[in-house]
Amino acid sequence: MTPNDQLQLNYFKPELVVIPCGSRKLDRPARAADLYTGSYHRACRKAADALRPDRLLILSARYGLLDLDDVVEPYDTPHGATDAVTSQLILDQATSRGIMLLDPVLALGGARHVGLVHSVWPHALTPLTGTRGIGEQMARLAALRNGAAN
Repeated sequence: MTPNDQLQLNYFKPELVVIPCGSRKLDRPARAADLYTGSYHRACRKAADALRPDRLLILSARYGLLDLDDVVEPYDTPHGATDAVTSQLILDQATSRGIMLLDPVLALGGARHVGLVHSVWPHALTPLTGTRGIGEQMARLAALRNGAAN
C-alpha cells in the first residue's frame, strides 16, 4: 500500500467492504458474523469495522456474498476449489442485491478473494495487494484498523 493509498483510506468512508471467509469455523450453523473464527478473518473484520462502511459483506467460498446476519452451515471449500463460488455467481448476487454501483468499494483478502471482488467491482481498492505474505498482510490490516480509528 502506498502512502497515497493510506491517505485515501483515511479520508473516505467506503460504501462497501468485502472481507474473506476463513478456513477455521465453528462446527455448527451460525451467523456469518460468528461462523469464521480464524485470526486472519478476524483481523480483516476489525479493519473493516474501523472503516465504518455503509455495508460489510463476507465473501464465502461456498455461499458467495454473505451479510453478517446470514445463518449458514460450516463447510470445507477453499476459494479456487472446483465446487467454490464463481465470479458469475458473485456478479448475480451483487446484481440481485442492487449493490453493483456502490463506490468506493474496498476488498480485504488474498489474491483469489480480491480477484473475485474485482470481477464484480473492477474499481475496488485493495490495500493488501503487493504484500509478501501473511505477516505483512496482518501488519497492513492493523495499520488500517489503527489509522481508521484516528
